[in-house]
Amino acid sequence: MSKETIKNLEALREAMRKVNVGAVIIPGTDPHQSEYVNPHWKVRDWVTGFTGSNGTAVVTMNAAGLWTDSRYFLQAAEQLQDSGFDMHKEDIPGEATITEWLAEQMGEDEILAVDGRLFSIVKANQLEEFCGANGFRFATDFAPADVIWTDRPARPMTKAFVHDVKYAGEDAESKIDRVLSAVEAMDADAIFIPALDEIAWTLNIRGADVECNPLVVSYLYLSRDVKVLFVDAEKIDADVMAHLKAVGVEVKPYDDVQKWLKKEVSTSTTVLLDPNKVSDTLARAMECYKMYGASPVTPLKAIKNEVQIEGTRKAMERDGAALVRLWMWIEQMAPTGTVTEVDVAAKAIEFRSVSDMYRGESFGMIAGYKEHGAIVHYSASAESASTLKAEGLLLVDSGGQYLDGTTDITRTMSLGNPTEAEKHDYTLVLKGHLAIGRAVFPVGTRGSQLDALARIYQWQEMMTYLHGTGHGVGHFLGVHEGPQNIRLNENPATLKVGMITSNEPGIYKAGKYGIRTENLVLTVPAGHSEEFGDFLKFEALTLFPYDKNLIDLSMLSAEEVAQVNAYHAEVRARLTPYLNADEQAWLNAHTEAI
Repeated sequence: MSKETIKNLEALREAMRKVNVGAVIIPGTDPHQSEYVNPHWKVRDWVTGFTGSNGTAVVTMNAAGLWTDSRYFLQAAEQLQDSGFDMHKEDIPGEATITEWLAEQMGEDEILAVDGRLFSIVKANQLEEFCGANGFRFATDFAPADVIWTDRPARPMTKAFVHDVKYAGEDAESKIDRVLSAVEAMDADAIFIPALDEIAWTLNIRGADVECNPLVVSYLYLSRDVKVLFVDAEKIDADVMAHLKAVGVEVKPYDDVQKWLKKEVSTSTTVLLDPNKVSDTLARAMECYKMYGASPVTPLKAIKNEVQIEGTRKAMERDGAALVRLWMWIEQMAPTGTVTEVDVAAKAIEFRSVSDMYRGESFGMIAGYKEHGAIVHYSASAESASTLKAEGLLLVDSGGQYLDGTTDITRTMSLGNPTEAEKHDYTLVLKGHLAIGRAVFPVGTRGSQLDALARIYQWQEMMTYLHGTGHGVGHFLGVHEGPQNIRLNENPATLKVGMITSNEPGIYKAGKYGIRTENLVLTVPAGHSEEFGDFLKFEALTLFPYDKNLIDLSMLSAEEVAQVNAYHAEVRARLTPYLNADEQAWLNAHTEAI
């Protein structure tokens, strides 16, 4: 990999020399500002060798760096060896930011260039202001990968399909009307939507253009009079075309979007653009009146309807049964010394695939054995995979895409002879996880106000974890979605009835082990106080036991013991109908009262 990336880095620098570019920034995203992208747009991966979902590469003629967050520090350090890139840590006090680093590296009047298709309006404006303040020039039309990446994968051409209303719970006509009503309430006439998950939700269509995400690469323009989906024609069969026609949506070529926005949108039309999602290139092309504001689709999509909620509950039951079979297999095979982390991932797909509702992973499995568990977003390969043994901790973070719901679960299990340190740290994580799970909070509460509940037990021992405690989850859509989350960073989005969010505290001891426990939880009403108003709580959606062998009972309160036992009783009751006698016996043993 290092030889290839050095060659690619040199090709990039040669392209920079030809047009007198002093520095270039390459994000790990696509023209839709996606977190997960199709290989066609993985320019950053191609030039650096780093494959994490978050990371930004910066290249000058004399230096190159990659900035990523705490989830990927260990992974980046490994993948960037001998690549020509130095690893830089985001959001760590004392560490230089990208712009601070560039201010030191660039000379006056040098050009900082980007591919404007890959930068949102907000990010491009920030860079333009930075350049102006430091005497640099800024260019947004530098796309060298289009030329120098000679073996670039083709743009995806998978078939789109209709997501049946029996799973979606609301038809596309109703969703379009609700979106446009929200747009009009913001005093705009139309909305341009580049976000793939928002398009999929609004139109009730799905696809397979992005690994682990059932999305169709496309753009959507909506007004009362004009509705256009920009998508490659090869993806749209007769059924999807009929579905779109029924709701008044016209189909135009994907590559026509920029020209159409420039020529066909009247200058008198007010179009709502989310400045964090619309690319700088497309915004510059539009000559109409542009109103900038958060997309109303995001909060609409985050509130799951009763059909989606019940579907997710059923998906969790099937998923939990598959995981019972997976962990039984792991416990059986680990003592043989013949299976690796890669085998665990393949086996999980095999067991989940038994369901005819299964449509693939919701993200690439993280199966981290012993020290690999400390790499927060570890991805095993044939070269790196550890062989399991009847000892140590195995962290498995995985999820499935089902027609009726998206799952995401993490469990850390002992494969034998747990140490006191492992049990202590596991129980610390469990206490934080349980605290979030039993939280009761007033309407209007933000995730940042709950985050400390998951960390307080670790903080008391001067430990912590650097990732968020929870992220929103879609319905047969992205495993990461907004607007809500649970993390230390302030986020104005409040937790509302119908939102699905993860609850996943962890502890990571580099070179030793990692521990994370994750359930998906649904925000539900908790009750009403005449004096203080309405309150909310969480319903655990995920169904799989904790590892009783790793729990230090002396660290749990009576309330926490009761909470574990009640959860295990529900897991047992809900999963038993899906299991045979041997599987039921395994589940009974792992959910016995503590």
